[in-house]
Amino acid sequence: MANQTSLQTTRRPDHGKGAARTLRSAGRVPAVIYGHNRPAESLSIDSAALARLIKAGGAGSAILDVTIDGGTAVKALIREIQRHPLRQTDILHVDLYEVRGDEEISLEVPVHLTGTSDGVRNFGGVLDQVLYKLEIRCFPADIPAHVDLDVTPLGIGKSIYVRDVTLPKVRILNDPNLPVCSVVAPRTEEVVAPVAAVAAAGTEPELIRKAKPDGEADAKA
Repeated sequence: MANQTSLQTTRRPDHGKGAARTLRSAGRVPAVIYGHNRPAESLSIDSAALARLIKAGGAGSAILDVTIDGGTAVKALIREIQRHPLRQTDILHVDLYEVRGDEEISLEVPVHLTGTSDGVRNFGGVLDQVLYKLEIRCFPADIPAHVDLDVTPLGIGKSIYVRDVTLPKVRILNDPNLPVCSVVAPRTEEVVAPVAAVAAAGTEPELIRKAKPDGEADAKA
């Protein structure tokens, strides 16, 4: 099951870019909570507390107990985190999505590859991870924190496909024929013989002379 932690928020009456900049300069992050037929509500979150939460893995598939102005906690997921395009550590906005225990939801969970594949260990292959997240649908109580896939048996040219992944009480929504990861053969570089080596071997280019018509040589003599 996904991690569960708490997050304290406060309502924010002001909107717009100017109000958002003022919030950020005061050490808070603008946020919004919606979902489960509730109207979107504008909030703010302490930026330091949010950073600690994300560093501890409390984003993505983690279920949060979100309190608004110290009220009763509601279950929610972090649906989206907007970051500064140049300073990725700066969070500009957070979307929270309220969930209920008796309703299925769709979300993405990270994929972790474990072990060292046979093709990499014994034959110098390269492990190529294609999918870093899987899109799933399930009840909140069944959300996995992440998906662990053991790549140890994979040889050269072998793959793990979405159809090979099974999760209890979870439906995987990705195309079943998509590869999650593959082991590819090592690249080999074409060796081109240097010109000096060809000359050292005594090989000279063949000159092809066009035959002169009969009598031409005598005419120039």
